[in-house]
Amino acid sequence: MAKGIIYLMTTVVPGLVKIGKTGTDQFENRMKFLESNGYANITGLRREFAIEVDEYDDKEKLLHNIFEKSRVASTELFAIDIDIVKSLVSSLDGKKIFPKDKTKEEIFVEATEEIELKNDNGFLPDGEYKLNRNVKGFGKVDGKAIVKDGVFILLSGSRCGKAGTGYIPSIRKNAKIVDNILQEDIICNNPSSAGWVVIGKSNNGWIEWKDSKGNPIEKYRHNEE
Repeated sequence: MAKGIIYLMTTVVPGLVKIGKTGTDQFENRMKFLESNGYANITGLRREFAIEVDEYDDKEKLLHNIFEKSRVASTELFAIDIDIVKSLVSSLDGKKIFPKDKTKEEIFVEATEEIELKNDNGFLPDGEYKLNRNVKGFGKVDGKAIVKDGVFILLSGSRCGKAGTGYIPSIRKNAKIVDNILQEDIICNNPSSAGWVVIGKSNNGWIEWKDSKGNPIEKYRHNEE
């Protein structure tokens, strides 16, 4: 059985993922080439996960077939959530190659938690919302957000707590926060994602965020206009 590496890479285009393969001894060279030169006119490739598996040719074909409906033309690019792919690939039997600082099990758990967080959805009317509370060991946080045309936007200037240890979602990791102040607006999938940025830990955003009258926004969640 031929061994080789299945790898996942994000790109400069949000939601566009490369699912590829390479020989074990060619992994570093392949990553450096793609990160420097791009692929199929797409730049900004960055390695996310890699695993050495048996029958890597067949496994790559299987993954491409699974996500065929999301495939971009005849390339190895797929318009899909990276965490969905990562949760599947990290569950394969094999030796984790990248990242070096996490186990395969940790990567699987983080990917599934990211998926759950992104899917914490519901209806919320356009308007202004706020999140004010005391965070143990930090003090008061002050989140400000608007919903416009159904899009939840966390506003710059929000005062954010410090993130703890353990799992931290990508939306918080990538947030530009200086001296506990959010420096730019962030489009969030849902209130709980925005709550992660402001509070710095897991939360139920439907309870934490309040409307202009101080009501938890849970009251709107299952409504429809």
